[in-house]
Amino acid sequence: MSLYYSPLVYTIPEQEDGWLLKTVLQRRLQISRKLLSRLKLTEQGIMLNGERVYISVKVSAGDRLEVRMEQEESDDILPEELPFNILYEDEHLLIVNKDSGIIVHPTHGHYTGTLANGVVHYWKSKAERFRFRPIHRLDQETSGVLAIAKNPYVHQHVSEQMIAGTVDKKYMAIMHGCPSEAQGEVDGPIDRDPEEPHRRIVTPDGYAARTLYKVVTTWGNGSASVVNLKLESGRTHQIRVHMTSIGCPLIGDRMYKTLPSDRIDAETEAMRNERDGWIDRQALHAYELSFDHPILKQRMTFQAPLPPDLAALEKRLDAEAQPREDRI
Repeated sequence: MSLYYSPLVYTIPEQEDGWLLKTVLQRRLQISRKLLSRLKLTEQGIMLNGERVYISVKVSAGDRLEVRMEQEESDDILPEELPFNILYEDEHLLIVNKDSGIIVHPTHGHYTGTLANGVVHYWKSKAERFRFRPIHRLDQETSGVLAIAKNPYVHQHVSEQMIAGTVDKKYMAIMHGCPSEAQGEVDGPIDRDPEEPHRRIVTPDGYAARTLYKVVTTWGNGSASVVNLKLESGRTHQIRVHMTSIGCPLIGDRMYKTLPSDRIDAETEAMRNERDGWIDRQALHAYELSFDHPILKQRMTFQAPLPPDLAALEKRLDAEAQPREDRI
C-alpha cells in the first residue's frame, strides 16, 4: 500500500522559467508555510522530474513538479459503525448530510457516537487511510451539508476560502414570528453571555457578525415563517442568536427561546411554547454549501434535502396556522 496520497502535479510553464521552486510552491500551488515545512521533511514530498530537490533550486519550463503528502489516520478516534448520508466523495473530499442530534467530532464526555467515529470506520472498512478533517462545524442539533477534507492541502485551501468569505453557506430555518422586512440583514456583534457563558448574545463589544435573510413562507399572519439565510461570518450559534435578537427565535430552540416578557403577550407565548413541543431540536438546516474545489479548480455546490422532522413541522403548521403564504 502506498505511503502517499496521489501527487499534486504541476508542469512549469514558459513564463515561470527560472523561478525558484519555493516561489512556484507558494505562489502557484499556494502551499502554506506549515505544509511546506512538512513536505521538505518527507522523502518524496517535493519531486522535480522524478528527483528529490531542495526548494532553492531554479525550475525550467516543462519541468514536472510532484508534491506528495504522507497518508494519515485519526488514531485518536475510535472507529464505530454508524450510518451517515454521503452527498459526494472523491479522493480529496467527503461531503455528508449530517443528521440532527449528531456531534461532529469527539469531545469531553462524547468519545463515541459522533460523525467522526462513523467516518473513520467507513474509511477503514475500505482500507483507506485519511485523517478526519472537518472544514467547518454544525451544531449538534443542526442538520445539513458538512465538508470533510481528506488531506491537509485541501483543508488549507477550503479553510482559506472560508476566511476570505468566498464559501457560500446557506441555511433554512422555521421560526416563530416573521422578520419585519421580506429580506434584509442582521448586523450585530456576538459574544458570550457573561451570565451564561455557554450562550451567546448580541453585544456592542462582541465579534462582528452578519446574517443575510429572505422570507420564503409565512403562516397565520406572520405567527411563524420559513426563512432562508446566508452567513457572512461564522460565529457560534450565529443564526439562532441573530434571529432571536429580532424577535424571531427558531421553533424548538430551547436555549434561545426566551425573550423579554414585554416583547410578546401571554397568548403568543403559549402558542410558541406549544409549537416548540412539535420538534425535538431547533428547526435549522444547512441546505447548501458552495466553494471552489482546490484540485479540480471548479465551483462546486452541494445540497441536502429537507429532513423528515422539518417537513413534518411545516405540514403541522400548514394544518394549524392557516392561511399560508409562499413568497417564492
